Amino acid sequence: MPIKPTAPKLDLREEHFIVPSPHAALSLFLRYLPPAQSTTPNRRVVLYVHGGTFPSAVSIAHRFDGRSWRDELGDAGFHVWGLDFHGFGNLSDPCPEMVEAAENHAPLGRAEDASFQLEAAIRFICAHHGVPGLSIVAHSWGSIVAGRLASRCPELIDRLVFFGAIAQRERGDDPVRLPGWRLISLADQWNRFVADVPDGEPPVLLKRHFEEWGEAYLKVDPESRERDPAAVKTPSGAFQDIFDAWGGELAYDPASIQAPVAIIRGEWDSLCTDKDAAWLMSALRASRIRRDIKIGRATHLMHLEENRRALYRETQTFLCGDDSPDRTNDA
Repeated sequence: MPIKPTAPKLDLREEHFIVPSPHAALSLFLRYLPPAQSTTPNRRVVLYVHGGTFPSAVSIAHRFDGRSWRDELGDAGFHVWGLDFHGFGNLSDPCPEMVEAAENHAPLGRAEDASFQLEAAIRFICAHHGVPGLSIVAHSWGSIVAGRLASRCPELIDRLVFFGAIAQRERGDDPVRLPGWRLISLADQWNRFVADVPDGEPPVLLKRHFEEWGEAYLKVDPESRERDPAAVKTPSGAFQDIFDAWGGELAYDPASIQAPVAIIRGEWDSLCTDKDAAWLMSALRASRIRRDIKIGRATHLMHLEENRRALYRETQTFLCGDDSPDRTNDA
C-alpha cells in the first residue's frame, strides 16, 4: 500500500509503502527505488538496514553532489529498499513511549524487537517481488539486528554486507545502562566524523557536504529545531545493544548465520577494529563465504565520506555473488 502523500519523495521514481508492524496499530515505512533498467530480474533485491542514529533518507538515499549509494546500486541492476525502524525519522510510527520522559523507560528499540520489524519488512518486499529472499546491507547496530534476523529466519537472507559491524568484546568496566531515548545534535554528529581521524590528516567529509547533510538530518524529526541546540530524538536501544556487545553480550550468535557475509570497515573505525573484524570472521564459521574488507582513510561513517565509492564498489561486487564455492567435486 503506498504511503500517505505527505511523505516527501527523494527521487521521482521512488515509491513509498507502509506495512503493518509487529506492534499492534503501528506501521513501518519503506522506500523503494527500482533499478535503472526496467528489465532487471526481480532476484536482485537489496534492503538497507540503518544504524543507531539516522534513517534511510540521510544514509543510503542521501545524495552528495547529486549521487547516492542507492543510485549506484540501481544503476548496477538492483531493486533498492530502505526501512526506517520505529523511532527513527517521522515516517515509520514512533515508539509511543518516546513522548514520555526518557528516564521513565528502559532503552527503546532493542535488537530483538527491531529484528521482528525487519522480518515484517522483508516478508512484504519478498512478496512484492515474488522472491524467497533478499540481500541486506546493514550499518553498525543494523548488523546486530540483521544478524539476529538471519539467525532466526535464514531462508529469507541471500547475502549480508555488514559495514562498520559491531562485534563482541571482552567485558571491561561496569555495564552501561541508558534511558529510553536520547537527543543527538549536529555537533554530536560532527564529532563522530572527526573523532577517529588521526591528527594531521585532512578531513574525510567536506564541510559543505556536512552542512547539507545536517539540514536533511534535522528534518527527520519535525521537533528538532524546537530544542536548544537543535537535536533529533532517537531511541537508546541501539546504543544499549552496542554497549552490551562490548560488555560480552552480543545480541545474536554469528555461528548461526549461514548466508555469505562481507565485513567492510574503515581504516580508522574505532567501533569496528582489526580485532573486532577478526573475532567476527572466526565466529561466522557456518558461513561458507566470508570476506573482510578494509577501506583506507575511512571511519565508522564511511558511507558518507570521501571514500564512500570504494564502499559502493566492494558492496556491489559482493552482492553480485560471483564467488560461490565450486561444488563440481562434491561427493
